[in-house]
Amino acid sequence: MASPLDSLLDWLLDGAPGASPPELIARVGTDLRKHGVPVDRLSAFVTTLHPTIVGRAFRWTPDAPVEITDIRHGLFDSGSFSNSAVAAVRVTGKEMRVRVGPSPGGDPSSIADELANEGFTDYVVLPLVFTDGQTHAVTVASKAPGGLTDAALDAIRVVMRPLARVVEILALRRTASNLLSTYVGRNSGARILAGQIQKGDFETIHAVIWFSDLRGFTEMSSRLPPREVIDTVNRVFECQVSPIEKRGGEVLEFTGDGILAIFPLGVGDADATVLCDLALDAAREALDAVASLSVSGSSPRIGIALHVGELAYGNVGGANRLDFTAIGLAVNLAARLEGVTAKLGLPLVVSEAFARLTTRTTEELGSFQLKGLPSEVRVFAPALVPTTRE
Repeated sequence: MASPLDSLLDWLLDGAPGASPPELIARVGTDLRKHGVPVDRLSAFVTTLHPTIVGRAFRWTPDAPVEITDIRHGLFDSGSFSNSAVAAVRVTGKEMRVRVGPSPGGDPSSIADELANEGFTDYVVLPLVFTDGQTHAVTVASKAPGGLTDAALDAIRVVMRPLARVVEILALRRTASNLLSTYVGRNSGARILAGQIQKGDFETIHAVIWFSDLRGFTEMSSRLPPREVIDTVNRVFECQVSPIEKRGGEVLEFTGDGILAIFPLGVGDADATVLCDLALDAAREALDAVASLSVSGSSPRIGIALHVGELAYGNVGGANRLDFTAIGLAVNLAARLEGVTAKLGLPLVVSEAFARLTTRTTEELGSFQLKGLPSEVRVFAPALVPTTRE
């Protein structure tokens, strides 16, 4: 009859099929305890590629759900981490055992003191080595009297190698998801990972379309150093990205100094009305945030256009270089409509289709001939935007 450890090893060698990272850590901790290893806390720390998060920590205890913590950039520079056993193991690739109890320096915040105060008697940090040489870490803490025995430690070590292979697979999947979400957007990234990767793969959807642009970018680029220009553009983008994403929108492209974003619609006018109102809320928040910025003594200004329509959402490009984006007449209209904001000196305008769906009051500004469109387009401004010219 197979022991719990044998069953665990077989499962890991099979790739832990279908298991999420929390389920993986929970299974390892549970089966080690069933095998007689007194694991009272099991944690794994794995780094990733992400613009704001350096890695993730998963902590399992026998009587609670797995705790997941996103670790922000800057942690590796902090004294608390650089002086820790986890940091040492990541650098040396060698196992480290920490004596639990009052630290020699009398530091009550040390890991040894913290563990002792929580009733732990032993703490071991083990390297989790990936095939590319990167070293991550697993920590095991025990409350057993006298700590972990040699047999218990040997059982834990046996698990580390197959566990490292499974963790590496899951980490690579997460890295791929992170990078795709970062560079093409959350929903677009999910579609690409699902196999929508051939030129011409697309679907027709209805969406609220957001097109924005930074005013005076050419003039700013001519008078400011490149570093300051990039910093300014990034700050202006951040003022818009956060309001868009927290209301269900997705940024598809940064078009130089502008943004193309969509709020995909569900079925029915009620959903469209809700999304139009949410897009207006996002626009208002973005305009307020940009107005609060200061660049060389003045505030940057942006123009935003909102429209509702049908678009093609998918891959365009060459054989081996594709872009996942939105194209179509509705996108062209939104882009041309944004030009009206500069012409009228207004920060925000909306199309007739958008004005019909939103519950917010709008004022018609007139009809305009937009480049590339066959007929004049009626343009509106929501009441949240002053109609006095800049």
